[in-house]
Parts: sequence; C-alpha cells; structure tokens
Amino acid sequence: MVKQLIVGDIMNELASTRRVLERLPEEHMSWKPHAKSMTLSGLATHLINLLNWQVAIFLYPEFDLSTVPLRREAVERREDLLEEFDGNVAKLEKLLDECDEKSLGEEWTLRNGDHIILRQPRAIALRTFGISHMVHHRAQLGVYLRLLDIPVPGAYGPSADDQGN
Repeated sequence: MVKQLIVGDIMNELASTRRVLERLPEEHMSWKPHAKSMTLSGLATHLINLLNWQVAIFLYPEFDLSTVPLRREAVERREDLLEEFDGNVAKLEKLLDECDEKSLGEEWTLRNGDHIILRQPRAIALRTFGISHMVHHRAQLGVYLRLLDIPVPGAYGPSADDQGN
C-alpha cells in the first residue's frame, strides 16, 4: 500500500510537470525575469536534471554532487526537453515498478565530497530531494509562463487559464 501511494504521488507530479514543459515557448527560451534568475531553458533543463537525480536515488546508495558538473548546457528546444523528460520518466517508472518497500526504506545519502547534506530512507529522499524539489522549480516555470502571458496549466485542479479567467 505504501508503495502504491508513493508511485501514485510521483506519477501525478510528473504528469503535471510535463504539462508545464509542453507549454514552453521556444521563442523565449533565453528569457529570464530577473538578472539573478535562470533562463527559461536553463530552468527547464534543471527539471530534467532533477529527474536524472530521481533515477540515481534508485540506482545508487548515495549521490555525490562533487562528481557532477555544476551547470549543464541548457536544452533550447521544447521537443528535445520533452524527449529527454519522457525517456527519464520511463526509466523512473521501471525502477519504481521493480522496487519493493524494503528498498524504499533503505538509507540513501546526498553528499558534496566529505560533507553529508542528507541521509534518509530512499522514499523520503525521493520525495524531498526529487519530487518536492521538482515541484518547486515547476512552480517557478509557471511564474515564467504567466509573465510571458502563456496559459499556465493546472497542477492540483484547474488554473485560472483552464477556467477561462
């Protein structure tokens, strides 16, 4: 039952994230709302990276941030973002299908070299470091869409755009 709740939650969040990515305007991929903000394509690419990290939560007992590049080149084409997103969702779905509640309870560690950032059961790491982190950045993308006057899809019910307001 616990696994069903986790999988249902994850698949719902991934579907909402894909709906946002589907709306990305290619003509505005280099746009950002503020000098300190990521570009639209940079933020969308970060969402793809977070999906890679979610896969890594299942594949490895730990993830060391010091071993990955700080910034990946931003993916500029919506079609390429969606293709990578869908491929990673398929990988994650397979891993979720193959896991059991015992493996979801196993300890997982996020580190940066010798510095331990978090150490918690895999299921909790997946929710916090993976899904909640993704939801946070998906919401930022929603603000970007709103500022660009592009209809924002609803995540937990209809948005103002879905309702025609």
